[in-house]
Amino acid sequence: MQHIPQANLNDFLSEDPDRKAAFVQHVGASFKEIGFLALKGHFLEEKLQEDLYREIKTFFALPTKTKEAYEIQGGGGQRGYTGFGKEHAEGRTTGDLKEFWHFGQDLDAQPKLKGIYPNNIHVKELQNFNKVGNEVYKKLEKTAEVLLQAIALYLELDAFYFDSYIREGNSILRAIHYPPITKAPNEAERAAAHGDINLITLLMGSQGGGLQVLNRNQEWIDAIAGPDELMINIGDMLSRLTNNHLPSTIHRVVNPPPEEWGNARYSLPFFMHPIPQMPLNCLPQMIDAAHPKKYEDIDAGTFLHQRLVALGLLK
Repeated sequence: MQHIPQANLNDFLSEDPDRKAAFVQHVGASFKEIGFLALKGHFLEEKLQEDLYREIKTFFALPTKTKEAYEIQGGGGQRGYTGFGKEHAEGRTTGDLKEFWHFGQDLDAQPKLKGIYPNNIHVKELQNFNKVGNEVYKKLEKTAEVLLQAIALYLELDAFYFDSYIREGNSILRAIHYPPITKAPNEAERAAAHGDINLITLLMGSQGGGLQVLNRNQEWIDAIAGPDELMINIGDMLSRLTNNHLPSTIHRVVNPPPEEWGNARYSLPFFMHPIPQMPLNCLPQMIDAAHPKKYEDIDAGTFLHQRLVALGLLK
């Protein structure tokens, strides 16, 4: 496959059973064949995207010392700010050319989750930063919930198989800033080749160049979504659950050509995580003589911790 397939979530939400069934099969086949999909018809309005872009650009333009005040030591980068170059791809030691911010569940609105997840960090310099971030978080969480219902049907599970695991899950909205490159990088990339940890990722802000996907023929292809599209990909947790029937696809953000080093890049992925107790054990129906069990049993919380250590975010 040489291009990223497209789909419209309105087909799945329609009252037409044929449109809905066709969407399920198309989405499932797309994720099986390449692991990526460009999705229209999602719940995130254009104005809300613009509002969040404005807020994160203002935040990342703050002095480094101001941003570092929002970095939580020992927090594994799960909330608040993580400084430039501190995260690296699994298996590498060279840090990626980025800094980022993490929003999680709004514990003020859901106090029963306090003590389960860390608190969001409130940026006092920007009045609307957290408000807009929380609104985008909820819209993407809803989009991911509906898309996972379609994936469940493709896997011949109950449509609502994932619902109880992802509602109030440990999902993260990441705001990424790739600053202008000021000198020739020494083996560093904006984001080195990696697979995502979570169930699925919903990416807004991939209209610019740089994002590339490794297809099943081991060829890197560009992944550029339209202005009204989200780029969706399968993460490692869903790969484990499906015994690699839906493989997590390796992707990267390459450095621009030297003449474009002066341009910053911003990106906003939403990492859909389940509750920590969700078992990621390979589904029995995905195991047979031709497809032996590939992964050991593990729960989502333990798997996340292992991966954060591998990424250099936890010791």
